[in-house]
Amino acid sequence: MSRSILRLALLRLVKMPRFLISSFKTTRNFMQDEDIRLETTRARFSNVLKRHGELTERLSGDSDKMIFERLQKEFEAARASQTQEIFLDGEQWNDGLLATIRERVHMELDRKAMPGDANMSSGPHFQERITYKAGSKVICCLEGARIGIQYETSFAGEPCELYHCVLESKSFLEKMTVLEHTIPFFLPLREAENDLLSSNAMKFIDYIGELLQAYVDRREQVRLVKELYGNQIGELYYSLPYHMIEFSLDDFDCKVTVALRYTDLLSVLPSRIRVLAWPVHQSKKNSSNLITSRKENGGMAGQPGPVRLSYAEDALRTMSLPGDCVEFATSSAANISAKDPLLMLRLISAKPYYVQKLEESLLGL
Repeated sequence: MSRSILRLALLRLVKMPRFLISSFKTTRNFMQDEDIRLETTRARFSNVLKRHGELTERLSGDSDKMIFERLQKEFEAARASQTQEIFLDGEQWNDGLLATIRERVHMELDRKAMPGDANMSSGPHFQERITYKAGSKVICCLEGARIGIQYETSFAGEPCELYHCVLESKSFLEKMTVLEHTIPFFLPLREAENDLLSSNAMKFIDYIGELLQAYVDRREQVRLVKELYGNQIGELYYSLPYHMIEFSLDDFDCKVTVALRYTDLLSVLPSRIRVLAWPVHQSKKNSSNLITSRKENGGMAGQPGPVRLSYAEDALRTMSLPGDCVEFATSSAANISAKDPLLMLRLISAKPYYVQKLEESLLGL
């Protein structure tokens, strides 16, 4: 009996290292499988972004360029043949003026339809070709009962793209419709046409101008972020209208992720913001510590959770990217000032140990 017990004990001692090795292999395989799944997800997401870019380029390809070139030439010809350019200020741009423009369009169309020599029967009133400029909008009469609006956009005082919208007015009593345009397809032009154009054409024209300018502002903000912080930003994602923007700063001891949402497409300031500071993934530094921690906690070990940087979120609510000249004193001792929220995020993410203290000092200002 004692010999069988001894033999059983020896067999257990022999099998014990195999069990430990098997347990270690299982944990290592689990980590490898986890990394493989993560890389697979990343690769699939990168492929989606690539296809998204290709689709965007195809949708804004040669046909759109041809429309832009044709309309641009038509607008240039209309302005070249104008007899007068009127600059509208404030209340001078109103529904009454738009009705006058529509009337001119139809009077010109009727004049050309008159039999005989139309030029002999037309007085000086018919010969006037007036272009109106209201802010960043240029409104002119085009051939064939059409009203053309050219939108000028800018960023930081520098001119950007021109956009066009041509309205057709078949009859003075009928509602106008959008005949053609060069406005990006992902902006809600058709929704605005259905909601505004039939009831308030002036409001529709103004809304499209504000929509385009806000889009250009958000797009140029992202461009500046890439230009100024390209070597610090690890990942940067954004939607076509730039109303969803996400990026990360991960060249420090922690990774800071920023998610911005613009629920109002007319806004250049985000309405929903989330800024999180993530600790460095410890498994990359010490896999044995991770295995031990998992065993002690009965499976998956809880990594230190992210810290929400509420003060940075408040700052981003009041400043556009990459930021207006607003100073932040990060602490009375350090006396560091940042010119924009991204630089403040870099300062916050420099040492994760000081995140809580830093926020406390900022909130105490």
